[in-house]
Amino acid sequence: MPRPSRVLIVDDEPVNLRLISVTLGSEYEVVTALNGHEAITRLKELEIDLILLDVMMPDISGFDVCKIIQANSRFIDIPVIFLTAMDTPQAARQGFDAGAIDYLTKPVDLELLKLRVRNLVSLKQRTDLVREQRDLLARQKEELEAALARVRQLEGIIPICMFCKKIKDDKESWRQLEDYVSQHSDVMFSHSACPDCFEKEMKSIKQDLSRLDLPPKSGE
Repeated sequence: MPRPSRVLIVDDEPVNLRLISVTLGSEYEVVTALNGHEAITRLKELEIDLILLDVMMPDISGFDVCKIIQANSRFIDIPVIFLTAMDTPQAARQGFDAGAIDYLTKPVDLELLKLRVRNLVSLKQRTDLVREQRDLLARQKEELEAALARVRQLEGIIPICMFCKKIKDDKESWRQLEDYVSQHSDVMFSHSACPDCFEKEMKSIKQDLSRLDLPPKSGE
């Protein structure tokens, strides 16, 4: 079963944390942090799908926290919404410049907040799915290339009988070539006959038939 989407709320006011947690708690797993350092710790411990981030905090500002998130390849794809009392255009520009995907001012419309969170979490899920599929295709390509390389090399030099064309495997057993290749790769064989072999076999068959039709010897 897939885990529920997880939202991290960062605010130094416990009242704000409780209000937003109650608003989102019915749809998401909510994780809280009272300051920037605690927020970074939560990110390292848990898989977070979205961050609601205050700006004015005592230890480190929300702008700086957002920059730290954007500088880390593990966290860069997590959408950040600033949720703050700083309602000036300059502050909003600073928030977007730090890497946030949205900027909401307090007091926030809780229904609007729920819609913003829902849309961004859904977008994050789709992005993660595309990334997982891309990584899976990359792994499958590597495995296929490795298998093809093994087929081409056949693990080095293999002794082959100059008469019957059997090969000697790593257990010193003589085996048919197609058996060995099939075991060491995904290659499958179908049998046919080249023109030279076909002509040779046909001549042999005709000779066998002609011997069956020999006239009786004189005196018999």
